[in-house]
Amino acid sequence: MKPERSHNDIRIGFYVCHCGSNIAATVDCEAVAQAIARLPGVVVSRDYKYMCSDPGQELIQQDIREHGLNRVVVASCSPLLHEHTFRNACAAAGLNPFYFQMVNIREHDAWVHTDRAAATEKALALARAAVQRVRFHRALEPTRLNIRPEVLVIGGGIAGIHAALTLANGGKKVYLVEREPSIGGHMAQLDKTFPTLDCAACILTPKMSAVRAHPNITLWTYSEVVKVDGFVGNFTVTVKRKPRYVDEELCVGCQECVKACVFKEPKFPDEFNAGLGRRKPIYLPFPQAVPQVVLIDPDRCLRLKTGKCKQTCVEACADRQAIDFTQQEEQVQIQVGSIIVATGYKLFDATRIPQYGYGRYPNVFTSLELERMVNSSGPTGGEVLLRNGQPPRSVAFILCVGSRDLKTNRWCSRTCCMHSMKLAQLVREHTGADVTIFYLDIRAPGKGCEEFYDRSLQEGIQFVRGRVAEVTDWALSPEEEGKLVIRVEDTLAGFVRRIPVDMIVLAVGMEPQADAQELRRLLNLSCSTEGWFLERHPKLAPVATFTDGIFIAGCCQGPKDIPDSIAQAGAAAGEALALIDKGYIEQEPNTAYIEEADCSGCKSCIPLCPYNAILFDELKQKATIQAALCKGCGTCVAACPSGSIRQNLFEDEEIFSEIEGVLA
Repeated sequence: MKPERSHNDIRIGFYVCHCGSNIAATVDCEAVAQAIARLPGVVVSRDYKYMCSDPGQELIQQDIREHGLNRVVVASCSPLLHEHTFRNACAAAGLNPFYFQMVNIREHDAWVHTDRAAATEKALALARAAVQRVRFHRALEPTRLNIRPEVLVIGGGIAGIHAALTLANGGKKVYLVEREPSIGGHMAQLDKTFPTLDCAACILTPKMSAVRAHPNITLWTYSEVVKVDGFVGNFTVTVKRKPRYVDEELCVGCQECVKACVFKEPKFPDEFNAGLGRRKPIYLPFPQAVPQVVLIDPDRCLRLKTGKCKQTCVEACADRQAIDFTQQEEQVQIQVGSIIVATGYKLFDATRIPQYGYGRYPNVFTSLELERMVNSSGPTGGEVLLRNGQPPRSVAFILCVGSRDLKTNRWCSRTCCMHSMKLAQLVREHTGADVTIFYLDIRAPGKGCEEFYDRSLQEGIQFVRGRVAEVTDWALSPEEEGKLVIRVEDTLAGFVRRIPVDMIVLAVGMEPQADAQELRRLLNLSCSTEGWFLERHPKLAPVATFTDGIFIAGCCQGPKDIPDSIAQAGAAAGEALALIDKGYIEQEPNTAYIEEADCSGCKSCIPLCPYNAILFDELKQKATIQAALCKGCGTCVAACPSGSIRQNLFEDEEIFSEIEGVLA
């Protein structure tokens, strides 16, 4: 492909940024500007302290007008930060923004070298390459895509609830999909919230009810997203709705069917109560569940497993006829313009650290199990009890179980310190027991959290700094008989201690959901090395993802507490609202295209495209690329055996000239 102008018509402006001292401390910016000024076609070559500042941008615009520049190159920091800044500056001066090329001499040069002469030479080579390639740039125009006003929110925890309500209150249609039988997430299992000790249900239940009642929200619980097609502004989503065997429209949550079940006593582990309580095959997940609709467990129900049952539940619901054993799994397709992912986290499995005795010693509990015990609607009616039914006289909390540990998870789960201090205060309130917290470092950075820590100290909760080595029931002295013994090196006192207690609570950390990788592939998201969903930029775009139109909120992005989850959910909802209200999105034109005359129809490109952007035209026997789906990754361009696939901004002439510039 030939350049639009002859080389004699090319007028290039080159600008190198000092970036304060970020670049100038390692690269001789003046020398780079002087050397580039001698290259053919370079009309203007300048160095400036801050090119991204308003005066820096005005300098480019003024030179475009006064010197008739038709190409611009800026050597500065990462294009991720400021490529759009300089493109906009070019456009404001009347130059097509894609006649601009950016060179990264900060991250790729100044920040990774110490030899000033060598770094300057490298900066010059990179700048020379950009000047060579920009000659072959063409005027391009972004593709404009319309945005549907509907939004899908995946996950019905506090983050998903808040995002859905924010959007719905803004007048947008929202589909909220939750795979559990009720919305509420982990927050619904809490008794009180730190640092104010507010009742969690009192805060959460009104928002759950508001979701159910809102005319702009379609709530689908016990459902999962199984397929996502399309692109920003026009996603086609398939949702699998599992059968509850109870008609949601007819059930009023009276629970007469639960009372009438042939299982007179609850027999099966209650998931909501962390397995401490029991439930029947037909059950309501918890008293404040939304929707207030029972469901039938197909793995426990005699009617569904064996076909043999008196069906007393059906008789109890004869007036409403809400129970329907003929229900089948169904799949529903919806069209949405954007998606918010708020799928939360799972708790670390404490059995993975066997030296702490979880699952081996009956009085070793997790923080969630204790949370359900102190709750008045929990399995013990709010009493903190040992397995023998007696209240404990001494309780120990072991922090960082599954967090800050090279053998399990390296990250801090952020809430464990405060959560444990909250539970410690509640244990003392309920039992009057002696409470000891074993910690590595107390992390209490939130508003009111340091004061909460001080209050814990004032109330007599003891803190021992040191990682617990093991929990054992071996008694070496009379006071250890019948107790669990914690062996720990007290790093402040400087010796190893053996501390006998009645109950041990493990502050288990947060991990990505078990199926996070499946959802990542479904939505074309990126993950961090730990498995959390990755934001576009940790500071400038903390809720956007690398897939346009998909946003993340809450603990699926990383461990955080309730206020941070809600703040992020509001930010994600705000991004979606801005997208919808604008009505369209402009897509980068760095997409691939096919020279139809050269395409052999071999189809080798089709399975390679990670965005499913390539189709095959059976009539023409040629491949075609949907520009709206293409993200410009270049996989098909590199793989095409006939060379018929090319890519805007990465044409052969541009790449070859860039290589020549580096090697010149």
